[in-house]
Formats: sequence, C-alpha cells, structure tokens
Amino acid sequence: MDATIVAKGKVEVRGGTLRVVRGNANRDELEIGPDPIVIGRNEACHLVVDDKKISAVHLELVATERGVRVRDLGSRNGSFLGDTRIGEVFLLKPTNFSLGDTSFSFTPRTPEEVTISDVAEFGPLVGASPKMRAVFDRLKKASPTDLTCLILGETGCGKELVAQAIHQASSRAAKPFVVVDCGAIPPTLAESALFGHERGSFTGAVDRRISPFVEADGGTVFLDEFGELPADVQPKLLRALAEQRIKPVGSNTYRPVNVRVVAATRRDLVREVNAGTFRSDLYFRVAQIRVELPPLRERLEDIPALVKKMLADLGDRTAYDRVTSQSLERLMRHDWPGNVRELRNVVAVALAFQKEGPVDLAAHIAPLVQAAETTPTRGRTFQDAKGDVLARFEREYFTALYAECNGNVSEIGRRSAMERAHVRGYLRRHGIADGTKGGNDL
Repeated sequence: MDATIVAKGKVEVRGGTLRVVRGNANRDELEIGPDPIVIGRNEACHLVVDDKKISAVHLELVATERGVRVRDLGSRNGSFLGDTRIGEVFLLKPTNFSLGDTSFSFTPRTPEEVTISDVAEFGPLVGASPKMRAVFDRLKKASPTDLTCLILGETGCGKELVAQAIHQASSRAAKPFVVVDCGAIPPTLAESALFGHERGSFTGAVDRRISPFVEADGGTVFLDEFGELPADVQPKLLRALAEQRIKPVGSNTYRPVNVRVVAATRRDLVREVNAGTFRSDLYFRVAQIRVELPPLRERLEDIPALVKKMLADLGDRTAYDRVTSQSLERLMRHDWPGNVRELRNVVAVALAFQKEGPVDLAAHIAPLVQAAETTPTRGRTFQDAKGDVLARFEREYFTALYAECNGNVSEIGRRSAMERAHVRGYLRRHGIADGTKGGNDL
C-alpha cells in the first residue's frame, strides 16, 4: 500500500466511490479503500459484472496516498478512459471509464487516516517503513485464521520468511511447517509430489511416498513458486483444498487432511488467469488473503534494521557497531535487484572477510558492479546479462562461505539461511568441491 505517514501508526490514503452507470453487476456501487477491489466476470471478484466483453479478472482499484490506483489486469479487451486504453493510472478527480459495454463513474472522497501497525517487526521480519508496517498489519490479522494466503513479490523479497511468520503466529505453530518447491517439480511428477503415491503405482515408484499434506497434518503447507504448477494438476489441487482430503497416485482411497495452505509466487497470476494459463478458481481459492511484499528498493529506510538483524542471525550481535555510516549510506543508494536475499549475501560475505575492525558492507557490492561493467550487452537480453552477473556473485559468496565453514554444508546452510540440498546445488553448480562434506548430519 502506498502511504504517507501523518502520525505514529497512521497513514493517509485517498479513496472514493465507484458506481455502475451502465450495465449489470452484483451491486450498484462500491467503496474503494486500502484493500484492493477487483472487477471481473468471475463470481469471486468484489464487483461481478455480467458482460461477455469483460475478462474473468479485469481491473483492480486500491486507495493510495496518490489517489485511487486503477490497474488493468491483462484483460483481453482493455480498460478505457474515453478513447484511451489504460494500463495503470491514479484517479484524483471525478472520472468516468468503461470496461467492455459497462460504464463506471468514480467520485473521490476526502483523504482519510488509516491505522497501521506501529510495530517494526513480525516474527523473523523487520522493517519500520510504511509499506512493511502495512504488511505486518495484514499478517497480524491473517495469521490467526485458517484462510489460505497468497504471498506475492519479486525474487528475493523473503516470501518464505513471511510464510514462516504466518505459521509461527497461528494456532498451528506447534505442528509441522512443510515446504513444497513447486518450481523444482518435474511436470510428470507433480501429482505424486503433492499427494504422494503408492509403491508400484508407476514406473520408478519403488517405494511409497508420503504427501506433504500428510506430513504437515495439523500444521502448514507452504507451496513456493506456486505459479509453476502444471495445468493438469491444478484442478486436483483445487479439489484437495476445497474438500480437505487427498488421494495418493495409485490409491483408490481418499485421506482427510488438516492443513493450512500458504502459497507464494513471483508471477502475476491474475494476468495468467486472463491469458488462460492458470485456473481462475484455483487462484481465488488460494488468494483468500493476498500479501504483496514491496521490493527492497521501495523500502531502503529498512536497510539498517535488516543489516543489524542479519548480522545477529549470522552469529555476531556486536558486528553492527563496526558497520560504518558511510557503508550504510552506500547500501541505501543501491537499487538491490536481488532484494533482501542479495543484501543478506552481501552481509554474509562482509562478515566472513572482516572479523575485526570496521565492517564495510558496501565494498562487497563491488563485485556485482564490476561484473556488470564487464558483462557484454550487445545482442544479449537483460535476463541473460543479469544471470551472468548474479552467477559471479554466487560463486564468490559460496567460495567464501565454503572456506569460512571448512566445507561443512550444514554450517553453510545455517549462515546462508538455505536448505542443505540447495547449498549443495550451488556448490556443484560453481564447482566448489563436491558439496558432500557434512553429509553425515542429514
């Protein structure tokens, strides 16, 4: 939520009233506040319109400090202000716009103060910026419920930490928190990875596999990279969520499960719904509560608190006192394409190399900058060039940690806040030993 602080624990937003001028809808008018409002034909939308020219999920409106943000969600036929097709605009004055054959009028209202959390942390998360405090307020309300949550944000924003925070603040905290990386599942094995399988149910099924929904019984299942799920398994997951029961591959028996589902994705799933590549009913079933994480570049004021916590998590609570103010200032001028994950890597490398004396965190951004300067750009896409830069940084980061931890994979995992399997993958990818030392502690 875009917001301007006007008092402690308060932000000022500019909302308004939306009215249906022409066309049929499930209501004639709707108040627009700081929670997003979605217009479309799908019955799960806040304003459901009976118009075949309108997409299932067409338009989103939300009150911000700049006015009401109107965002077309990749609709097939577009959203129009007069004859102008819009992507994203902010409304501050009375305005008429149209979707398909349906017309709407917008009337702004006087800016109002909205209360947000005055706490600068939530579980493992820290941040005093207005955007993060708005996130914490939403998490505080969502955590005690059993509603499914969808966490949205760029790569490296800390979506798994948010899922853990939701679990830890819920009544299920004493039960398991099970992570399923949907992006790492081969499409042909997706159903088995989600629901388990019986021995001999298909070629290669030499042993019985237990579903993560069973492993997490009473707790929480976190579906990371949720947007990567193959199309053929989406209706089966929808049924499992709706009925709270699963059927392993090769079994004829359904098993009841008691879990809460939290999902995360870096994809714009609403646009994929309109493009027909993701099921709208599954999207709405999972997005009962949506949590949108801002990228680090939009909350640079949180960097000092993040650095302090990261250093403590890495085992040196006094190291923050050695961080120079000039270094912090340079960190706050960086745009952080890798978000919080990139910041944590910088902090970890700096701590590994500077056990005594001043800690110049910003000096360890230099390899990225130098790599960027030496990366050929002619004829290359942004993603390819960026991939090379990040690969070089990964190699330096894990080389330093490998030396610091004497090759112990478990210790590298603890310091990097990563699963050991992922650590081994990075070590193998960059040819750093063989990634097997420390395997006895699995």
